[in-house]
Amino acid sequence: MYTDFFKNFNDQTEKQLEPYIKFNKLVTKNVEVMTELQLNAVRTYSEMGLTQMKAATEIKDATSFALFNSQQLNVLSKLSQQMTEDSNKLQNIAKEFKDDVEKLTSENLKTVNPA
Repeated sequence: MYTDFFKNFNDQTEKQLEPYIKFNKLVTKNVEVMTELQLNAVRTYSEMGLTQMKAATEIKDATSFALFNSQQLNVLSKLSQQMTEDSNKLQNIAKEFKDDVEKLTSENLKTVNPA
């Protein structure tokens, strides 16, 4: 008698907590992807900055200064391109998360309000 009661209680508890568990997994996945994106961005921007600092220390005369300045447009172009790529990645991650949350919500609504 008690085993059936506890089994039913456990089954009901699992069913009630299932949406929360799915949502937590979804959020965890999203945080993991966002963290990876941010770490890669920090690494890339840091490398760009360090490369520029090293290049600036190589300036010894007017010729090397002119060469350094002529390379800045290329560096700014690469930086702009990297920022655009990172922004697109961020938008894709946000859209994917939104779609997953909407899917999870609709699944939960179907279980609550069967058609």
